Formats: sequence, C-alpha cells, structure tokens
Amino acid sequence: MGNSSETVSFVLAAYGNVGALKHMYFSIILFWYLSICVANTVLIVVIHVDRRLHEPMYILLSNLCVNEINGSTSLYPLLLSQMFSDSHEVTLPWCFLQMCCMYTTASAEFCSLAAMAYDRYISICHPFRYNVIMNTEKVFILILLVWMYSFLIFIFSFSFIFSLKFCGNVVNNVYCDHQLIIRLSCSVSVHSFISDIFFLLLSIFLPFTLISVSYIKILAVCRKTSTENKQKAVTTCTPQIVSVSNLFVGCIFHALDSSVLVAQVPGEVRIILSIYLLICQPMLTPFMYGFNLPKIRQSCTMLLFKRKSISLFGKRLF
Repeated sequence: MGNSSETVSFVLAAYGNVGALKHMYFSIILFWYLSICVANTVLIVVIHVDRRLHEPMYILLSNLCVNEINGSTSLYPLLLSQMFSDSHEVTLPWCFLQMCCMYTTASAEFCSLAAMAYDRYISICHPFRYNVIMNTEKVFILILLVWMYSFLIFIFSFSFIFSLKFCGNVVNNVYCDHQLIIRLSCSVSVHSFISDIFFLLLSIFLPFTLISVSYIKILAVCRKTSTENKQKAVTTCTPQIVSVSNLFVGCIFHALDSSVLVAQVPGEVRIILSIYLLICQPMLTPFMYGFNLPKIRQSCTMLLFKRKSISLFGKRLF
C-alpha cells in the first residue's frame, strides 16, 4: 500500500489458520463471553438490590465489574464475527474504536483497583474518618474521574495513530494491536515510543504506586492490631492483591516482543498470551470477590433462597 488513502481496512491475519476448527472456536468463545457477562452482571445486580451493600467498597466493585464487561465486549464480539469471515477485514474506524475501548478499559482497571486500595486504606487506617472521606457521593465522583482520566490518557497517548499513513494492512493478530498497526505505518517516529512510555507511566505505574503505598500502610497498621482485625484486613484485601498480580502477569505477556514470541512458541499460544488479560481477568474479578467477601456470599444466598421461597409460595397458592 502506498499511502493512507489506499488503506481503508486492516486484515487480521491470525484467523487464517482457523480452518475446520472455527465452529469449535466459535462455541468456546461464545460460551466464555456469555459466562463473563453473566458472572459480572450477577454481582452488579446483587450489589444494586441489597441495600446493605450500598457502601463505597461495593460500589467500587460494581464499577470494576462494569469495566470487565466493557473490556470483554471490546474483544469477543470481534472474535466471534471474524470466525466465519472469509476476508477477516476490519475497517479503520472500527479498528480505532476497538483500540480506544481496550486501552481505556485497561487504564480504568488499574485506576479502579487503586481507588479500591485507597478505600481499604481509609477503612483500616482511619476508620473513624471513613464515613466522611468515603461517602457515596464522593465515590460516584471518583468513579467518574477514573473513566475520564482513562479516556484522556488514551487520547493523549495514541491519537497520533489517526493521522498515520500506512504502507501495509496485514495485522498478525486476532485484534487491532496498536503496536502492530504502528509498524505498518510508512514512517515510524520516536513519537510512538514516547506515547507507549506515557501510557505505561500514567495508566499502570502511577496507579500501581498508589496501590503499593496503600497496602504498605495497611500492613504497618495491621501489625499493631488484634488477630481478628488482621483476619478482616486479609479477607478484604486478598482479592485486590490477586487481581493486581494477575494484571501484571497479563501486562508482561502483552509487553513481550511479538517477533520473539513468533520464533519461540506456536501461533495459538502467542495469541492466547496476547489476550490473556481479557481471558482471565474478567472472570477472575467476580469469582474472587463473590466467593471471598462474606457479605456478597450472604447476599447471593439470601437472594437465591428468597426467590425459591417466593416461587414455592406462588405454586401453593395456585
């Protein structure tokens, strides 16, 4: 391709080897996507219905579940639609939209976990000031700021891609990876490297620093408290620590140079590693919090048995 005017779409070349297995892949991807949506939606509904869970911690968790659904929706519908496509083409606007959704979601994930870590810090280290600092109104403002911050970081980091001229249109992946798309441009400037550093600093390292500081202070306080308080702190903080750790594993996989991966591992493994975050994290969040936080377990049980009792009572009446 000579210039950007000739490049109206990108070809996702990684689908070329699907072959006769496309029906099996389609079924697995559809099942996993629906499972993610159902698991996260159940947790959102439980938090919304049970007024006892209308606390900052659970409102932030509900926002995290919304983010998991958004992130999954930025990838899985494209995967499903491409399974039965012959050309595997994605138009430029849709490709840029996917990049926007995926990277905004990634930034929002780290920022949401930072907000949750700050909430736990205030709750454990300053319990008497908790209701003043972390009331419901301030939490909703915090959530709004998280989304605005994440979107603006993407715009400032990767908006230059919109004006690039492309000399190729074949992307060796199953989604619009910004690094592979930049490599297709006719001239790769130092601006692309700077934008990656800018995004990593503001989207990952800054929230991670806030998370680390919060948990260091929590650990310092827990050392001086009773065994019961230590247990409560561990129960509420463990899911967040696991989530952050899993995110960093996914970031490491994503950051590995694709050319190295191509040379050392099979193509299917390379693809799975590149989308690891959107495979594991959206399902990890509802199950980690749903099974580990006692209040949510109790609410799920109460709602389940309440519906069963209402159903049985209705059958007896009729």
